[in-house]
Amino acid sequence: MKEHYFSCPYCWQNISMLLDNSVSKQSYIEDCEVCCNPIQVSIEFFNSELIDFQAYSIEQ
Repeated sequence: MKEHYFSCPYCWQNISMLLDNSVSKQSYIEDCEVCCNPIQVSIEFFNSELIDFQAYSIEQ
């Protein structure tokens, strides 16, 4: 697991997520720990190193 910091696409607060680097490509939804809005997260690892991280707001 790797901790990754980024800005929430809703409240713009700096938050962190634990990312599972045992799976090379992942896409899932996780709530912001500050504002509780759902964030679409897409990540990619290569040799256990994070090479791409995207966090999007989900239009409701």
